[in-house]
Amino acid sequence: MSLRFTVSKSDGDRRPSDIQGEVNQLFEGDEPSACGAAAAGEDAPADDEDVVVVLKGDSNPKESSPFINSSEAAAEKSQQYDGKNMALFEEEMDTRPMVSSLLSTLANYSNLPQGCKEHEEAENNEAEPARKKPVKAPQLGTLMGVYMPCIQNIFGVILFLRMTWLVGIGGVIGTFIIVFMCCATTMLTAISMSAIATNGVVPAGGSYYMISRSLGPEFGGAVGICFYLGTTYAGAMYILGAIELLLIYIAPKAAIFPIEGLEGAEAEAALLNNMRVYGTILLTSMATVVFVGVKYVNKLALVFLACVILSILAVYAGVIKTGIEPPIFPVCILGNRTLVWKNFDVCAKTLETANGTVTTQLWNIFCDSPFLNATCDKYFAANNVTQIQGIPGITSGVLADNLFGTYYEKGDLVDKSVLESVQDHDEPVTNANRYVLADITSFFTLLVGIYFPSVTGIMAGSNRSGDLRDAQKSIPIGTIAAITTTSTVYMSSVFLFGACIEGVVLRDKFGEGVHGNLVIGTLAWPSPWVIVIGSFFSTCGAGLQSLTGAPRLLQAIAKDGIVPALRIFGHGKANGEPTWSLLLTACICESGILIASLDAVAPILSMFFLMCYMFVNLACALQTLLRTPNWRPRFKFYHWTLSFLGMSLCLTLMFICSWYYAIVAMGIAGSIYKYIEFAGAEKEWGDGIRGLSLSAARYALMRLEEGPPHTKNWRPQLLVLVSTDAEQNVEQPRLLSLTNQLKAGKGLTIVGTALEGTYLANHEQAQRADQALRKLMETEKVKGFCQVTVSSNLRDATSHLLQASGLGGLKHNAVLVSWPRNWKHGDEHQTWRNFVELVRETTIARLALLVPKNISAFPSNGERFSEGHIDVWWIVHDGGMLMLLPFLLRQHKVWRKCKMRIFTVAQMDDNSIQMKKDLTTFLYHLRIDAMIEVVEMHDSDISAYTYEKTLVMEQRSQMLKQINLTKTEREREIQSITDSSRGSIRRKNPAAVTTQLSVTEEPPATSKEEKPEEESKSASSPVSPPAQVQLIHDNTTPASPATPATPLTPAEETQSPGEQIQRTWTEKCDGKAAKPLGVTTEEDIKDIFNMKPEWENLNQSNVRRMHTALRLNEVIHKKSSEAKLVLLNMPGPPKNRTSDENYMEFLEVLTEGLNRVLLVRGGGREVITIYS
Repeated sequence: MSLRFTVSKSDGDRRPSDIQGEVNQLFEGDEPSACGAAAAGEDAPADDEDVVVVLKGDSNPKESSPFINSSEAAAEKSQQYDGKNMALFEEEMDTRPMVSSLLSTLANYSNLPQGCKEHEEAENNEAEPARKKPVKAPQLGTLMGVYMPCIQNIFGVILFLRMTWLVGIGGVIGTFIIVFMCCATTMLTAISMSAIATNGVVPAGGSYYMISRSLGPEFGGAVGICFYLGTTYAGAMYILGAIELLLIYIAPKAAIFPIEGLEGAEAEAALLNNMRVYGTILLTSMATVVFVGVKYVNKLALVFLACVILSILAVYAGVIKTGIEPPIFPVCILGNRTLVWKNFDVCAKTLETANGTVTTQLWNIFCDSPFLNATCDKYFAANNVTQIQGIPGITSGVLADNLFGTYYEKGDLVDKSVLESVQDHDEPVTNANRYVLADITSFFTLLVGIYFPSVTGIMAGSNRSGDLRDAQKSIPIGTIAAITTTSTVYMSSVFLFGACIEGVVLRDKFGEGVHGNLVIGTLAWPSPWVIVIGSFFSTCGAGLQSLTGAPRLLQAIAKDGIVPALRIFGHGKANGEPTWSLLLTACICESGILIASLDAVAPILSMFFLMCYMFVNLACALQTLLRTPNWRPRFKFYHWTLSFLGMSLCLTLMFICSWYYAIVAMGIAGSIYKYIEFAGAEKEWGDGIRGLSLSAARYALMRLEEGPPHTKNWRPQLLVLVSTDAEQNVEQPRLLSLTNQLKAGKGLTIVGTALEGTYLANHEQAQRADQALRKLMETEKVKGFCQVTVSSNLRDATSHLLQASGLGGLKHNAVLVSWPRNWKHGDEHQTWRNFVELVRETTIARLALLVPKNISAFPSNGERFSEGHIDVWWIVHDGGMLMLLPFLLRQHKVWRKCKMRIFTVAQMDDNSIQMKKDLTTFLYHLRIDAMIEVVEMHDSDISAYTYEKTLVMEQRSQMLKQINLTKTEREREIQSITDSSRGSIRRKNPAAVTTQLSVTEEPPATSKEEKPEEESKSASSPVSPPAQVQLIHDNTTPASPATPATPLTPAEETQSPGEQIQRTWTEKCDGKAAKPLGVTTEEDIKDIFNMKPEWENLNQSNVRRMHTALRLNEVIHKKSSEAKLVLLNMPGPPKNRTSDENYMEFLEVLTEGLNRVLLVRGGGREVITIYS
């Protein structure tokens, strides 16, 4: 889009180049164009000339911030404001220019559109100095700029060709209701349009611009195309009206397909074919005129407008004359049937002459010979012929007869019911072509659809907003005045036609009963030809205006780029004329002409115009109700109730006119809306729909705050934590693939990453990371939000993400984070420490945690598993997360063909058969299909491999500590190792070892949930899963618990067995029952005497945990080595932070050798239910 601006000088010391530079800065950000490049090298205009500045943009208006963020001419501006007492702001002068530098530019702002090539020729062609004329500011006022164009567009073909017929069929009362409804609709729409048009500058583009910028690109594009189709079909309607005037009233003999002698369907087909041929010829001629030059159309506009006004004045003059001297237009009626006055001169059967009684031409039509004894038509012979006055006059009292409607079926006779008629109703009508017949079936809603196009055209003023001197003043006044004028004419016409014209003449659509005259022409003064010729030219002019306006509207939509398929129609000739759009418009218009019936085309364009008007009212109502800060119309006489009423009237009229056309029109608009939504370019125009979305979002968020979601509505709202490399690229893209497979676009997804440093220093890196996340989310089709947090260290940044992500009730309830790779490397110690802290924080925050291990082996969204299993190892109850996740995964096409297997662990004293039955029943109530297997874990001795594994783990732990300890801490560590060695001597007592192996501390009685080991065992049922094999830490709390801020020292942890308190893990292993204190078994003694010396110093709690991890891993590997995915309960971290590295080792051993593992930790609430 290219815009030409006229800027007048405000002071003598400012050069035009300065103004050009300021305007360029004013609209900085637009793409450079050939037009601007060509203009760069031209000479500066003389001092006494106005400056013409051309801006070339990408058709994406910068309404949001048009005056800041400029980047050009920064050095020039800094010099320009030196010494102006503005030193406080001088460092930002390049991005925040002085107000004084913009005022003269803004005061002379103009939005007159010009073609870039045309401007280039005008400004750079020095050989033709005559072209180098400055473009003057628009000078059109309210009268010529808005009022007259609206009058010309509103008054049209329907007034001259169908208004009298509408009054005759619908009656004065019924037609007045139709006219009032339609005029009220357009008046309310005009009020809404005036409010929108005066809310800031409306560039050329009129209604499309207003709707698209108020309701967004989707609604704007859909309604814009509907408005374009309405305008195009209006052109077809005007052309058909002109051809009807030509072939029926002006030159009937010009018909290519002769109608004389044809009856019924044949005559109708011949007329329609004539309309098609002549309509196509006229359309081609009009399109050629528009293509050659629009200036000729604009010059003829005043001529066509004069024809309209003169025709209407002739009608009013004729009405006045009927009160003084009614015109003579006799109507011949046989019985009560109206005769077609053709091929006879006298309305009589016989005439008395001096030579006796002679028959007339009418006799010869109905009889087989001119003699009195001839055989005649039965109805003709049985009824008399009556001649009545077709225009009895305004004082005749005929209004009373025309108050109520008379509706006909197609082919019915147009009769005068008050006259007597002798007829046999069982006999068919003969000589039907001699009578005036109804050509279509008429009903009230059809009349609405035919009439409504006569009130369209109210947008003519707003479409010319670029040519108006003061658009914000002229558009409301001119449009409302034009609608008031036309509504007055229409309403008065209803009463005047009903009061002046005979009913059978009103119902005679083509004037066949009045010698083939145009019915409204019979009323006109001084001659019917005034109306015929005037309406013909005005109809042709309206058709030209439609063929001129519709292509420009399509071009505006195409240049906005919101409908990719229409981009080709944004191009045109060198001067900007829309050649391709004109071609498409002519083709669509031809489809309307091929319909060939004015009465059939009118309801089609009524649909499109009504839809456009409905959305104008919706836009105004929406902006008013949302109270958008930018909603400040100069036109104050509006209210949202009026806009809502106008919208309701439009919707009602759509379905009144034609419910199936309304559905088709809405289907077209809906299809375009969805097409733009999915394929169109994203535009942000500050539209009302965005404001409505914000209001709806705020309301929904407030509702979510009322309480947590019910278990039935629970779904994982994921916070996905990813890491980025030095280039801010995501290191684990498969993590988002898994997210997509879990979510399938439903619920909340937040993808977050953490950066180390300060926000000021790392702002650009944060932006790059944000863009990388968005790009990856789009690639993986993850619908959600991304968030980048910068903090002094990664641990704090991750914690901030965990705490601050989400808004109100729309927060995450689960965290998805990848297992830390290479955590055993010495330089990666902080990574696994951060991971363990994250596990602790999710536990405190009651958030579920999902940890995929070997994430690179997980399938992408494009892969498909044709078979396989998803294995769930349900060891402890976590609220049902392990049941729900496989179900969600199997909804995705990647996992759809995988079957689900559930494994649970039974101890020796459990009834595994009963456990399987109970689990089957539970899954049946959950409506989950899965195979079930209960795995029995037998008692077994702690193997030498377990001791060796534990020894390696503890030695590595000690080494890591030494690496990271200061000198003072090393001295403390040496002391703790000495204490540990002393403790190992005491540990040689078999009874003491047995005690440590078999006894768990009894918890304090203050906690309801924490019971002594003996109580929990005796109270537990054989099928209670949590009591079987506990990998999650015990909830026992010591009398003086160690807080995270004061971790236990190694010396405290290696106290004597009788005094040691295990704060983290249960002491049961493999489901072995706790043994009484002091009891020593033979196996225990055997184990002790077989221990190697280096095993003696091992923490036996770690040994047992390693034993459990190894045994579980062995069983899982045996059962699920071929599974596509293994889901497993994730043990909780130790409360004592000194054992964090051991915790990581246990998890590593637990999942060793498995390809894809998803460790799952519940959030402390039930997430699945058996109830509906």
